Amino acid sequence: MIGPGPYRATKLWNEIIKLFRGGMPLRRHWAHFRSYDNSFTGSEAVDWLHELLKRNHNFGPEVTRYQTLQLLRKFLKNHVFEDVKGRFGKENFEDNGQVYRFPPSSPLKPLPQRPPLMDSSLLSKLPNWDDYEEVTVPEKIPMKPLVLNSESWNKRHSIAIGEVHECKLIRRREITQRHVDQIWKSMTLAHVQRVLGLESLDGVLDAKLLNPKHIVHNVYSVNKQGVVVLKNKSDDLPHWVLSAMKCLANWPNGSETKQPMYPGFEKDVLRTVADYFQKLQEPLLTFQLYEVFVNILGLLQKQQVATDALQVCFLLLPSANRRKLQLLMRFMARVSHNPRLPVLNNAIGTRTLMVQTFSRCILCSADEVDLDELLATKLVTFMIDRHEDVLRAPSRLQRAVEEHLAHLRRVQIKYAGADADASLVSPSYCRQISKEEFEEQRASSSQGPMVELLEGIIGDKDLSVKDKKKKLKQFQKSYPEIYRRRFPTAESETAVVPERPARLKLLALKKPFQPFQRSWSFRA
Repeated sequence: MIGPGPYRATKLWNEIIKLFRGGMPLRRHWAHFRSYDNSFTGSEAVDWLHELLKRNHNFGPEVTRYQTLQLLRKFLKNHVFEDVKGRFGKENFEDNGQVYRFPPSSPLKPLPQRPPLMDSSLLSKLPNWDDYEEVTVPEKIPMKPLVLNSESWNKRHSIAIGEVHECKLIRRREITQRHVDQIWKSMTLAHVQRVLGLESLDGVLDAKLLNPKHIVHNVYSVNKQGVVVLKNKSDDLPHWVLSAMKCLANWPNGSETKQPMYPGFEKDVLRTVADYFQKLQEPLLTFQLYEVFVNILGLLQKQQVATDALQVCFLLLPSANRRKLQLLMRFMARVSHNPRLPVLNNAIGTRTLMVQTFSRCILCSADEVDLDELLATKLVTFMIDRHEDVLRAPSRLQRAVEEHLAHLRRVQIKYAGADADASLVSPSYCRQISKEEFEEQRASSSQGPMVELLEGIIGDKDLSVKDKKKKLKQFQKSYPEIYRRRFPTAESETAVVPERPARLKLLALKKPFQPFQRSWSFRA
């Protein structure tokens, strides 16, 4: 298993050649009235290599015999083997009894030299903690007279129990759209690198060629089905291609054309769609992202990891390519699972036909890597089965970017003397919290100061009994748990604040005394 990394396609090419040259059974064969030792026939090579590819984790059981034949033709073209007369290149390899042999020279391709590390100065600097401006506040601010109630009293005394440093508000610099685009690009590339498990994207992706505006557009400019909506309609699929795709995907109820229905009509419709995509100047996954998607092939055994990787990598596509890819994958999936559609090919199934027809227009290298067809087949097969998931914008990345942008836009509170320790202590900032978080923090962090405040009220000898009871009632209302722990019983509360004499209570009664004979309390 060849994992993700730079030049994975070249490594796969060399690996399969080593396995073929090292494991292909060789024996004596007769050709042209003479015998040739250490040779093999074309049919023997197809049989053996086909079984090898189906068992190999890098390719899998989806490899067909025809694809194996195509690969062997490329082997012959690149002088991996030759016919018994020493010919290669222009000769065509066939699945027959023609005799071949291995040449003494090595056919392995050298790995390209890795480009230098990407210069971080090429990327614009992101906003950080130091990008702020001070808010000018006048020295004297007119204020209304404060009327103390129970809530404001508690707040003032809660602040008074500890020393609060002088602070000032710091307003962030305005986050421009250029900053937003750059943040999306940087965090998306970091997510790609993390999902692929690479130490660096050098040799896999040239970040300078990526347009961050495509990333933002692919996330937010989508319809209810999640398909990208283009501003420029000229970049969209032609109307006749869309009609043909809709006709075949919804067969037999999706035809909007005025053409007559004749035998083989559905095959002509498929040929119309195939001709358009196969004539595109660049594959839908683009030449520059070829190595990125080839590296994802090493993750297909872990379906969820591969899905996450494809989700974020599809954000790097130009918006027009992404829309075409989304529409094509939906078309291929619906055609493959449409039981009412007539047979489109008598030799292979509809799903296999879809993969073989469109795989090369989805993934292809500009350098004509010889494994393109096999790699594209494996990737497209995975995408057909999970097209709804892989073509959805990654919610986790979107949430992370939006939280980061909201964090940069918040107002910061800086305390006096904090600048001196800025290198040792992370900057303080304010953020809005929920009611549940507030209650949890109040219960965990304010217990000690509130206990000290309660003891201060109890021990204050300058307070009258009336004022002390009033403040204790206010404290009990605001912090019932702390108050209950300090005064678990009524007797403990009375010991601190004694009750008034009984005669004073009788004088305070507003109701007249009841007749003596009706008062049960005096009969005893």
